[in-house]
Amino acid sequence: MGFPKDFVWGAAAASYQIEGGAFEGGKGLSVWDMMCRTPGRIWSDNTAEVACDHYHRYGEDARLMGEIGLNAYRLSISWPRVLPEGVGKVNRMGLAFYDRLIDALLENGIQPWVTLFHWDYPYALYCRGGWLNRDSADWFAEYATVIVDRLSDRVSYWMTLNEPQCFIGLGHQTGEHAPGLKLGFADILLAIHHSLLAHGKAVQAIRSRARSKPIIGAAPVGFVKIPACEDPETIEAARTGMFSITGKDCWNNTWFADPMILGEYPKDGMKRFKDDMPEIQTGDLETICQPLDFYGVNVYHGQTVRSSPKGGYVPTPSDDGHALTTMLWQVTPDALYWGPRFFYERYKLPIVVTENGMANCDWIHLDGKVHDPQRIDFLSRYLQAYGRAIDEGVEAKGYFLWSIMDNFEWAYGYRQRFGIIYVDYPSQKRILKDSAHWYKDVIASNGAIL
Repeated sequence: MGFPKDFVWGAAAASYQIEGGAFEGGKGLSVWDMMCRTPGRIWSDNTAEVACDHYHRYGEDARLMGEIGLNAYRLSISWPRVLPEGVGKVNRMGLAFYDRLIDALLENGIQPWVTLFHWDYPYALYCRGGWLNRDSADWFAEYATVIVDRLSDRVSYWMTLNEPQCFIGLGHQTGEHAPGLKLGFADILLAIHHSLLAHGKAVQAIRSRARSKPIIGAAPVGFVKIPACEDPETIEAARTGMFSITGKDCWNNTWFADPMILGEYPKDGMKRFKDDMPEIQTGDLETICQPLDFYGVNVYHGQTVRSSPKGGYVPTPSDDGHALTTMLWQVTPDALYWGPRFFYERYKLPIVVTENGMANCDWIHLDGKVHDPQRIDFLSRYLQAYGRAIDEGVEAKGYFLWSIMDNFEWAYGYRQRFGIIYVDYPSQKRILKDSAHWYKDVIASNGAIL
């Protein structure tokens, strides 16, 4: 097994989950700031007002990333930190923070990969309709322009939206995430359409204004179907399942990726959603379908399926006592083989795994260290599967481990720990877990030790 010589080994985090400084430096409110103010919405009523205090400790964090040997760090920008009202007047202190962060990364030999939107939507724009307002696409393009104008002399790698399935599905349909809405399905489709328009307009802004050659993608969720065995019929059933729409919800791949890459909404979804479809104006799909340089995808687990005698696929029952992370997600390493393979076959773009990792039961041991053998085993298995996909012809550019450090895990607060750096929140002390030292060796060997 061999990873390409220019393969990018990275780690990722999101602005709201690590920065803190929620009310500092001229930052505006986000929908998550408002969610955290509502009792009972976040586990143990945790907030991200301080989080990992990355806003003040970014220099230390960049040095630790350099110590681990990361090639790249996938960060996100806080939209309301830069534009407190979402549009209009730019907060110079907010932009200056990202200037300093980018410089600190580069000083430590780390390439910045910037995600423009990782869920911290400006509250001021939410009050103007948020993603339900068609103007949201132009608001996002204005924000993208501000960031590209400031950072593109040093940033070449860009992602527009992180997991639109989640910020629409969990934020607007089930209400588990900010802004905590439970909208009808017609409004869900409207919000999705506007978010896709925002993606397209942001890509246009990046390409037209970037000062260094831009390399652009997005980071949707990867819902992966794993064939129960590797006969052609079962493989085809899994492929069909991955690219089918079966429910009135956001939990699919094609309703989001097909318009971005193929320039059309999938026919099975159009048929299923026909009574709820939003108006698609002339030119919308052309705006959404901008040329992309890679297919970024977040993969944590998959569902094993087999072919059905009636055609299509059916899930296979899980074994009793199946391995689980502390998120209660099944451990399914083959998701990082079949996911990249199927996405590459369909969309013909180089693959970048923009998130993969696990929540684990971590604490500081008596020896002062944080031992996380389960995470090392998990990552080893998944990366071996990814390596197999590459060996068999999938063009893959990189891998971003989620996450660089423990952080505010949205509605779970500080209950879950995904990081390879342990954060002791009361003291803000950072400790490299065993997995961080292991990942350093993986990077140094370009995956040869796996």
